[in-house]
Amino acid sequence: MTTRTSWSLLGGAAAIAAAVAAFALGAPPTHAQVAAKVESQTRPNFGVLLDPPTRSYSQRRDRNRYDYRRHRPDWRPGLPPLRPGGEEIVLVDCGGNPGTGAVEDAVRRVRPGGTLVIRARAGACVGWLNIDKPMTIIGEGGFDPRDWARQSEPTLQAPDGLPCMTVASGVRVEIRDMVFASPRAGDAACIVGYGAEIVMNRVGFRHAGDEAAIYADGGLLDIRNAVIEAQTIAPAIVADGAVLNTWETVVSGAQSGIEITPAAGPASRLTSTTLKGTNAPNAFGPRSIGVIVRAGRDYGRVEIDNTAVCGFVEGVVVEGASVDIKNSRVCRSDKGVVLYSGELRLADSRVRATTVGVAAAAGNAVIVNNAFAGMREVIYREPRANVQASGNRVWSQYACRPQFRDRYRGRYEPYWRPGEGWECARGSYPRDWWSQEDGLLGVAYADDGYQLDGYDDYQDGQGWYDRDGRYVQDDRYRGEDRWSRGGGGWGR
Repeated sequence: MTTRTSWSLLGGAAAIAAAVAAFALGAPPTHAQVAAKVESQTRPNFGVLLDPPTRSYSQRRDRNRYDYRRHRPDWRPGLPPLRPGGEEIVLVDCGGNPGTGAVEDAVRRVRPGGTLVIRARAGACVGWLNIDKPMTIIGEGGFDPRDWARQSEPTLQAPDGLPCMTVASGVRVEIRDMVFASPRAGDAACIVGYGAEIVMNRVGFRHAGDEAAIYADGGLLDIRNAVIEAQTIAPAIVADGAVLNTWETVVSGAQSGIEITPAAGPASRLTSTTLKGTNAPNAFGPRSIGVIVRAGRDYGRVEIDNTAVCGFVEGVVVEGASVDIKNSRVCRSDKGVVLYSGELRLADSRVRATTVGVAAAAGNAVIVNNAFAGMREVIYREPRANVQASGNRVWSQYACRPQFRDRYRGRYEPYWRPGEGWECARGSYPRDWWSQEDGLLGVAYADDGYQLDGYDDYQDGQGWYDRDGRYVQDDRYRGEDRWSRGGGGWGR
């Protein structure tokens, strides 16, 4: 290669480089501006969760409203990765826009021990909260269980066939001012906890499915100021090896109310709780039971105080545990309290049933100072059961029918044989008691007290009865004279 050729090649390369530089320097800046604009438009605006709009706006909604994959936190193709939890308070407003995964993302953003606030002004948030760290969940709108008929719009709704919330083992979550809805739950419970501590105050539930509305496997389940409407044949609340505490809680609509399998340790307590059954007949579906306490590996204890259990075939059932019932009401039942095994103490309570008040198949039962009404048999005891009863009163058209004995020449007097730890009460069944029992279900008053014809006049010393129990009015002989034609004694 000659020197001229080399210099010509170098000159050509320099010319090309100069041209490229000139082109770069002379290019207009519009391309960079367009790229920045596109980037700003496509970058996710996560700040909308911190300061969401107060009004809904028109937007296209996904027709597949309850697609499970859209609600799984780990299924987000094409979307930015979820941010790790590090925020003290997170406010989410996803109402009217289901399927976005916003509520699941908000759960991840909350740091352990933080607070998640859910706003549902434009409709319920739809999603499944998978709680794996301690936190507090609050509904922004508040909730008053006393105003359930008017204020029951859901704050969080579960996708079809999925739970509203699951809580991992060892995690404590506090829930306030929330209304949960699971209208098509299928085999899923609305709230599920495994060895978790779930504390709820001022909460409401609308649940329809085959499983319980609230299911706790171990741990603690504390429910206060709550309304639970569960359209299901399963018990509305199931506590399997968990400590269950309820206070000022109303449960209605379910085939059965509460199922408890107590564990060793603190006793489960049902206080100021109302359980309303469906009055389903005994031959329909599973047994309709208000409160059933099952036997577990550990011998646990359940305390029921100031609680009403109405509208179930069997009010309270004990199967191998220790149960203490006091100041409570069991009403509108076929069998009031049933002890299959274990220990039962029933005190200062009222039991209304059609067949039997207390049935004891095995175990120990102490029944003191109670009022029984309506049943054919007050206390039924099998040989394997030990029953101690005293101070009980009974109003019943069947158990309190008197017998008649001949006092003087075909003139009969009525008498009542005392039962096993009970005696018949005189007069009508108190109406104010009825209003607190069957009246809760809208049933009209019916007097269970046995009214013997002419008994008031008989007690005033007038007349007597014949051998068939018919009252015979006679004003000639009064007081003791009616038994002796004017003389004293038991003459024949």
